[in-house]
Amino acid sequence: MLISVPTEAALGERRVALVPESCKKLIQAGYSVAIESGAGRGAYLPDDAYRAVGVAVESDAAALLGKADIVLRVNAPPLGGSSGRNEVEWMRSGALLVGSLMPLRNLDVVRALAARGITAFSTDAIPRTTRAQAMDTLSSQANIAGYRGVLLAAAELPKYFPMLMTAAGMVPAAKVFVIGAGVAGLQAIATARRLGASVSATDVRPEVKEQIESVGAKYVGIELAEGAAAGGGYAKELSAEDQARQRAMLLEQCAAVDIVITTALIGGVFAPKIITKETVARMQTGSIIVDLAADGGGNCELSRPGETVVEHGVTIMAPLNVPAAMPTHASTMFSRNLTAFLLAFTKDKAFGLDLADDIQQGALITHAGKVVHARTNEALAKT
Repeated sequence: MLISVPTEAALGERRVALVPESCKKLIQAGYSVAIESGAGRGAYLPDDAYRAVGVAVESDAAALLGKADIVLRVNAPPLGGSSGRNEVEWMRSGALLVGSLMPLRNLDVVRALAARGITAFSTDAIPRTTRAQAMDTLSSQANIAGYRGVLLAAAELPKYFPMLMTAAGMVPAAKVFVIGAGVAGLQAIATARRLGASVSATDVRPEVKEQIESVGAKYVGIELAEGAAAGGGYAKELSAEDQARQRAMLLEQCAAVDIVITTALIGGVFAPKIITKETVARMQTGSIIVDLAADGGGNCELSRPGETVVEHGVTIMAPLNVPAAMPTHASTMFSRNLTAFLLAFTKDKAFGLDLADDIQQGALITHAGKVVHARTNEALAKT
């Protein structure tokens, strides 16, 4: 089977779906691999690095995708527009597509994939089970985002992170508050602690208290009237009563710290507005908000996804696609995730569909001309 890897077309995207080490493993497993010329350039992976492990490097993207049995991408394929690339049209009916498609955010792409007869797996929908951990691109990229978010805050904060004893006297440690204790939040806590900050954190799922404390932060939370766990390590939207109590807690906590890092997503997709204008107005002048949920719309009412703004003396950073800012390791981890997925279902040098398997079943978005993913179908019905 031929695996094809196109260049990512999204503005600012520097990652590539396969790195040479993964290509070598897939070729050893019996696959052929071809990549579009320049696809790895943004991650500092030249074409020659791919040729050295037996990958074919091709310049015609349409031809590359047209003959592929399996297409691997980081993001959902473009449908034309400013990129001029309609990759769904270039793919042949019956081909397999694997990548982080974010189907609930890309409903037009989902419709096009179904109409084209593509069997599409979205790795951000892979179940969060022990068996699937090595395939979970959402977690691997969130890990990078949490780390990078703290570095962005440290570079912007007009203070030291660690407590320092100097000849000029003692400098207290910066205070960091992390909202959301998923993969990104836990990595943000760990990174801030390594830099010497005093860290507190919260999550609507009280069961993560132990995880927060295990990486060195103080847990802050409220007693919920209703449970907030949606299963699979995700949170669901709070009741109106719990939202009001959460807002009061967040206002108090945000006003007392130097840095707020937000990572909260509903179902791993959409960002609830939990940092209000009033909360920002109560924060200290010179403090920082890093809104790592900007791709999902942002957790702060004043965030402008993709921009940095200053409101009430507070710098609000809402970077998009944070993992792409660290493209070498982000690509390596993403590539390993995709490779683990393919190899887990490879038999006799080919990928085998097994729609009864819990991993394939959870990640399958389109198949045989239909949208088969339940949550995506619900979203499509509302449009």
